Amino acid sequence: MDHIQFALSTSKEARTMFDDIRVVHQALPGLGVEDIRLQPETGDLRLKSPVFINAMTGGGGSETEKLNAILARVAKETGMAMAVGSQMAALKDPDERNSYEIVRKENPDGILFANLGSEASVQQAKDAVEMIEANALQIHLNVVQELTMPEGDRDFKGALERIRRIADEVQVPVIVKETGFGISRETAEQLAVASIEAIDVSGFGGTNFASIENERRQRKLAYFQDWGIPTAAAIVEVDSVFGKTILASGGIRSALDMVKAFMLGADAVGLAGAFLRIAMEKGEKELVLEINSLHEDLAMMMTALGAASISDLKHCPAVISGELFHYLTVRGFEPASFANRSKN
Repeated sequence: MDHIQFALSTSKEARTMFDDIRVVHQALPGLGVEDIRLQPETGDLRLKSPVFINAMTGGGGSETEKLNAILARVAKETGMAMAVGSQMAALKDPDERNSYEIVRKENPDGILFANLGSEASVQQAKDAVEMIEANALQIHLNVVQELTMPEGDRDFKGALERIRRIADEVQVPVIVKETGFGISRETAEQLAVASIEAIDVSGFGGTNFASIENERRQRKLAYFQDWGIPTAAAIVEVDSVFGKTILASGGIRSALDMVKAFMLGADAVGLAGAFLRIAMEKGEKELVLEINSLHEDLAMMMTALGAASISDLKHCPAVISGELFHYLTVRGFEPASFANRSKN
């Protein structure tokens, strides 16, 4: 509950670099809104919506059980997948299982992601999947959060090998995600040799766990406050070396951000803090309305771009400028290539 309260109280607009992208309008799109297909191509994840509820809650007793119940019902009504927060709390304390198991009770046929950190063993991964009858498993990388956390881990050796073993032995697809500091090309190259299905870039610009953990410290680690790869840049980094499903999260706040994420190479996008705030401040019905509006707005913008599917957006031209242009250029990418492509 500390994490939830601090996530809401420390939330602020941060630079995802999506503002440095301008889409190129197509005055002859050649299709109508009724032609738009929002179901993305996500391999074994089999997502029905290009938007999903990313990992947030669980392990905080009855309060997080109530929150997860709300989010699970919203996911069921809107056809979205949903990830739970780290299940290590329930693996250590069986009394916390209810705060996670509620999502399957509320959404018996939905797509649910289990969640553990990279310190988990194969058996813990299997137990987490079994706990919520998960369709996939998220393994989160949270080095900066752990380093900032007063009681956090300080040793991260062996994480890649543990991920490889888990991916080889669990019976569901494995997603590796960051927790708001981004995945670099170098990290994605290492993950590409593991048997994982997807990478969630989870870039800088959304919930800042360094800021949250600094609220729990006497001496703040200020150098981690602005640490990380902005989400837009992280998508390009990962897409350059990872050939499977790419998920994007981290400060995505609107359907326009989503369209830009898809144009950069993402297959689906996850929201956490934005959905959490609506659920807590306005309630379940308002969150359903917001998600339905996001789906509608996506279809409208895709129509204006002549993109019948999410994958079509990857071929639509977009002009990259400003800080993102500079970042991509010095990292060896070619921003101009995005401006001169065609879906035809």
